[in-house]
Amino acid sequence: MQSFRQRIKKRLERYIELDVDGIRSQVLKILISLKTFTVDKLHKTLSTKFKLSYTAVASMVGYINSRLGILKAHKFSYKTRTVYSLKEEYVDIVQGALSKPVHL
Repeated sequence: MQSFRQRIKKRLERYIELDVDGIRSQVLKILISLKTFTVDKLHKTLSTKFKLSYTAVASMVGYINSRLGILKAHKFSYKTRTVYSLKEEYVDIVQGALSKPVHL
């Protein structure tokens, strides 16, 4: 039986393999560099390089949070935006997956 970290690593590698235009890899690089972020902050950062809607970025963050399970989400109050951060125990897995060559 696979460990939880191995399953996350496989999911992450598959997520990166399906990256045709480089957006997913760029998002993961930004997640490593930023300690905390909101969808709005991530959208502004990605908008300089890619043409993406706010909802597309929110959808990506939601997928990474729910399916990959590598993000920590915190909401200070019901009126504030959700603040996300990459879980420390998965930084090495994300860096390893990004450094691995992609075969299309």
